[in-house]
Amino acid sequence: MAKRVVVFIDEKNYYNGARRAFFRPEDHFTCGNFDPIKLGQLLCSWLPRGAPGGRSLHQVRIYTGRPDATREPKGYAAHMKQCTVWERGGAVVIARTLRYPPPWAPSPKPQQKGVDVALAVDLVAMAIDDEYDVGIVASTDSDLRPALEYVLRKFRDTRQVEVTSWRSDSHMSRLSVPGALIWCHRLYRQHYDAVADLTDYTR
Repeated sequence: MAKRVVVFIDEKNYYNGARRAFFRPEDHFTCGNFDPIKLGQLLCSWLPRGAPGGRSLHQVRIYTGRPDATREPKGYAAHMKQCTVWERGGAVVIARTLRYPPPWAPSPKPQQKGVDVALAVDLVAMAIDDEYDVGIVASTDSDLRPALEYVLRKFRDTRQVEVTSWRSDSHMSRLSVPGALIWCHRLYRQHYDAVADLTDYTR
């Protein structure tokens, strides 16, 4: 039987990783955006070296910060258009409203809060509830290590956890757990191009 794969995407972290790996700061802000379902399909199509059996993409979950509709109406509208596209494609969107430190006009920049916590909780809870066989985390945020460690320790024989990161000469970071062997799906520029979504949702 094919193993059920769930992909957990920290959207802003993974977007920023693509920007650092493949683009210049002055490139258009859409450079770095990606289609979460295409990303999930790509990751699901690869088996780690020596892994038995096949895999089936069970779910793609994308965790994202949401602009406040009253503070950033244009940003909120663009965000909702993008989320609608993701959901129509089959992704599950988990959004947390951005935090706006005072005074905000519009500086300092709003902060993303609770997104990594939501991802970590779901990674653990869905392992407990037997909702995946393989969980792939698309992030380099070290705050997610405790969740990875828990699943590795508690479900050593029944669950696999893997990570993925963009890779280029200028960007080689990945999420890891000291003392544990976790497979990393390293994605290069040709892989980014295959899953890119350069739509400008502000228009």
